[in-house]
Amino acid sequence: MEPYSQQTIVKKTVKSGITFGTALAMVISYTTWHSVGWAIFHGLLSWVYVLYFVLRY
Repeated sequence: MEPYSQQTIVKKTVKSGITFGTALAMVISYTTWHSVGWAIFHGLLSWVYVLYFVLRY
């Protein structure tokens, strides 16, 4: 029973991290480029765009 509960916690944490990364990427993109299209595209890239932005700027 214990491994199942740990697995569930990990899955929920990963899903939350992906959701947060998507939202963060979209906010950074929109404030930088003022474009909904770019915000959606960068939201799909999620953490990749966030890391790029941090390293680039």
